[in-house]
Amino acid sequence: MARTISRLVRTALDLLVLSLAYFGAYYLRFDGLPPFQMIKLLGFTWPYVVGLELAVLHLFSVPLFAWRYISLREAQRVLWATCVSAGIILAVRIASGLVSPVFDYAEYGIIPIGVIAGNALLAFLGINGVRFARRLMVERSSRLALHLRRERVPTLLLGAGQAGVLIAKEIGAHKDLPLRVVGFLDDDPSKLGTIVHGVRVLGTTEELAEITRVTGARQAVITVANASPADIRRLLRLCERADIPVKIMPGLYEILDGKVNLTRIRDVSIEDLLGRDAVSLDLDLIRKFIRGKRVMVTGAGGSIGSELCRQVAKFAPRTLALVEQSEFNLFTIHQELSSKFPEVNLRPLICDVCDSERVDHVFADELPEVVFHAAAHKHVPMMEWNPGEAVKNNVFGTKKVADAADRFGCGTFVLISTDKAVNPTSVMGTTKRAAEMYIQALAQTSRTKYLAVRFGNVLGSTGSVIPIFKAQIAAGGPVTVTHPEMTRYFMTIPEASQLVMQAGAMGESGEIMVLDMGQPVRIMDLAEELIRLSGLTPQVDIEIRVTGIRAGEKLFEELSFDAERMSKTRHDKIFVGNLHAFGLAEINRGLEALASVTNSTSRDEVRRALAKLVPEMHEPSDPTLVTAEKTLPLDLTEVPSAGVLRSATA
Repeated sequence: MARTISRLVRTALDLLVLSLAYFGAYYLRFDGLPPFQMIKLLGFTWPYVVGLELAVLHLFSVPLFAWRYISLREAQRVLWATCVSAGIILAVRIASGLVSPVFDYAEYGIIPIGVIAGNALLAFLGINGVRFARRLMVERSSRLALHLRRERVPTLLLGAGQAGVLIAKEIGAHKDLPLRVVGFLDDDPSKLGTIVHGVRVLGTTEELAEITRVTGARQAVITVANASPADIRRLLRLCERADIPVKIMPGLYEILDGKVNLTRIRDVSIEDLLGRDAVSLDLDLIRKFIRGKRVMVTGAGGSIGSELCRQVAKFAPRTLALVEQSEFNLFTIHQELSSKFPEVNLRPLICDVCDSERVDHVFADELPEVVFHAAAHKHVPMMEWNPGEAVKNNVFGTKKVADAADRFGCGTFVLISTDKAVNPTSVMGTTKRAAEMYIQALAQTSRTKYLAVRFGNVLGSTGSVIPIFKAQIAAGGPVTVTHPEMTRYFMTIPEASQLVMQAGAMGESGEIMVLDMGQPVRIMDLAEELIRLSGLTPQVDIEIRVTGIRAGEKLFEELSFDAERMSKTRHDKIFVGNLHAFGLAEINRGLEALASVTNSTSRDEVRRALAKLVPEMHEPSDPTLVTAEKTLPLDLTEVPSAGVLRSATA
């Protein structure tokens, strides 16, 4: 019944619109009131003309259109209907003129051409107009209902610079956003008391707590363009004292280019506190290194390997071979890259790098020109429990892939190494150092360019400390820290991957390149910051429990050997030094002895075999490893821009 009434109402409105259009056409044609003869013509032809137009609208299915979804496509159908109606009326007018001398009543069909044209125009505008008006009413009521449902939270913007102004402008233009700006805070004295885009600068950030009480603000948003980690930490502390949550607009350099997207406002993350300035890359050099080349990434489904694939795909390689042992991880990264980079020729290949025959088949099929070898076992305590597997994968897996690169004429082979390879105390670190030594030796005899890239921990990688801490906090604690003075270097996964490509493009064969990780961070400080970012208080809401150093761990990680004499190069973040490289025959003799322990479950036996190959290996308890290095707490550390340190062979 309701549907029938709705259709009748819509039909009645269409009849009203068509009638008004016909009357209006006469009014316009005669500049006001038509002569009596035309009024008679209007009265006689009105039902026929309006009936014809309504029939043609039905012929074009116009009455079936949902008014609230009217669009240009439906408007075009209305245009065709009114044109057809006008054409029929014009044809009748011409025919009536021809027969009127012999048939008197035919003169009532001679409608003025100006009336026909005016009627068509007014009918088109009227039929579409009532429908678009209905659509606007529905959308307006929907926005109003959404606005009423979503409370607009009073918000302080921290930073009244260009970025803050653009955000205030966007919030003001989108009344349906759940934000209401109550004021700016800015530390520039010249801005205090001024009105910026209709929003007053109420005071400095140090006055945040008092201004929050006065204005009733319930949250703050950091709108300082490219805020440093130190600035973010300071603002975070001020918001904690004011007892209001704080959010941040990441990538504010995009806002300065006018690319404002308020959906990106999010909570402050640990990456913001540990972040550094964007690394300077030689994009032309990387593009020349990657574009049009056959590229292979081993361990393509891992944290570093998958990000390397994303970064490589941006530079249009000829093919990108994704080599991965885990079917699920390979499926995941292949699906993602297929969606984001449909133009890249992806080659998903299941392969265990310890399987020599399969590795050879993969290289024979793909003939890679650039190989990034990221496949490895990386977890220190896990490799202490499974030392033979660390040797099998990290040493001999690397050897098999590196040898295949030599045999099949690969241009560049880049080994992903670790800071744990420096004066290693763990099985994992020692195996990575052994892998470095092998490719250095191979570089002396091969036409392939071999180099290794070392870096520390990456934020958010699988099994790293930050995801573990987050899971512990979500479970209500405790958060476990192995030692209160333990420190680690950190960088983001994209940053590490970009620098690996930069290192591969600019490095020379046999070099070990070290990524500048900035200043080390105390793990205890990291745990406390993550707890605070979760809105909780360390040792009050969440316990931090010291559990003791695990097997193979150091208090401090190092990024270079003391024997390396570093000197700057043309790149302000690249250093080159000297590190002794062993001969291939000497390394192969050591590997022959090491091969006997690949299936061993004895940690001591594997460590003894590794120590014979890697002379700088130490026991974890060696006092020379606990240096007097002074590490600043997290909330005071300034982390410099990341770059590349490089050491060359002797």
